[in-house]
Amino acid sequence: MLLAMSAIAGEAAPRRVAEPNTLVPAGVIRYAPSGFPDRIVASPAQDAATGFAVAWRTGAMVETPWLEIVEAGDSPDMGVPQRIRATTQALTTENGPAHHHRAEVGDLQPDTLYAWRVQGDRTWSPWRQLRTAAAADAPLTLLYFGDTQNKNASLTTRVTLEALRHAPDARLALYAGDLVSGGDGEDDNEWGEWFDAAGPLPSLLMVAPAAGNHEHFEEFEDTPQERRVLGAHWPSTFALPGNGARGAEATSYWFDIQGVRVVVLDGTSALDMGTAQAQAAWLEDVLDGAASRWTIALIHQPMFSPRQDRDNALLREHLLPVLERHRVDLVLQGHDHVYGRRGGPVAGQATPQYVVSVAGAKQYRLSQAARRDMSPTAEDTQLFQVLRIDGDALRYEARTATGRLYDAFSLHRDADGARRIEEHVEGRIGQRDCPRTTSPKGREDRCWE
Repeated sequence: MLLAMSAIAGEAAPRRVAEPNTLVPAGVIRYAPSGFPDRIVASPAQDAATGFAVAWRTGAMVETPWLEIVEAGDSPDMGVPQRIRATTQALTTENGPAHHHRAEVGDLQPDTLYAWRVQGDRTWSPWRQLRTAAAADAPLTLLYFGDTQNKNASLTTRVTLEALRHAPDARLALYAGDLVSGGDGEDDNEWGEWFDAAGPLPSLLMVAPAAGNHEHFEEFEDTPQERRVLGAHWPSTFALPGNGARGAEATSYWFDIQGVRVVVLDGTSALDMGTAQAQAAWLEDVLDGAASRWTIALIHQPMFSPRQDRDNALLREHLLPVLERHRVDLVLQGHDHVYGRRGGPVAGQATPQYVVSVAGAKQYRLSQAARRDMSPTAEDTQLFQVLRIDGDALRYEARTATGRLYDAFSLHRDADGARRIEEHVEGRIGQRDCPRTTSPKGREDRCWE
């Protein structure tokens, strides 16, 4: 919300007025595509030690441009880079026709810093630098963000910057879905603001997002043919590994990075599009084949929902048994716009640890069940998470938008592979609850719009 200030000192106190979802005024074209490359984002290949892929956007005048890459050095002379031809697909939005490009880079050396840039219309992006993943026993730092979704440029930007301040050595960022809200005629503006909020992160780190329900939309709405489908921005915006489950090929995938197998699931497709069984079978195969020390699952909708009147029973029926059987270490989730953590349904097991978090401005309220079964929990709090993995120890920290420690624990892997959990209570701030009975717009089920 914004404060409307009186122009005359001593007049009535400032009043709250609704802040729009984007910072783009009505009728203004802020994010029109052009000959200059933008929305540049790198994502891991299946083996993040030997490759990554890059997606970017230009105006429609640019067709099948190049990516250039070279091992980074200390001289401004970049030498003779390798050139990789991109593939291109068109997308027309409220900001005009655009071309989205994708280039896959492989056969790289592990733990090596590469400089790379992408082509536009008679121009190139600035050179970026990205380090490939190191060996399986090398320490790894990664970031995890819950839903960003609303007011990205205005209110998510500070979360990203604070996360980078706390984890300058991070090599991977996981996003748990609902990156934007969509469906309001400003979808492309919202994606533009997501990239603004992300700042340098998408080309400093590898980005691995999960698709949320807001990345999908209702086609043929209010007709007998109504169905849930994936929005056009998702497959255009990210260059993901393409090794997903049958029926969810564009939104489920897996990759290995420094001794961690990361598996990304599509909860919306499982719940609304009939792919729950196919994703469960695929997940079984992917986890069966994992030789990694640690496993992390990323999904938008929670197995155990901390928000009142939400229950994703189909996920617990099909996906939860696989996660539990394979003792996945962390299940990172979003969707419910509160914070909550709990262990699995089997008493005495340290893993999986199920986490729900939110990075963005929309804030819901906790259910009574969440207050009973989860600890810690939070309302009215923007958060980011830093994970540090070093050998047989994984340390997890959830921090607020101002960097204060809210939750922390470590998982320890014993010689026989069993997990132990160690809670870190020192330095945590206390329970945060919504101080309002209704949201600023009068909704009792939300704390903040």
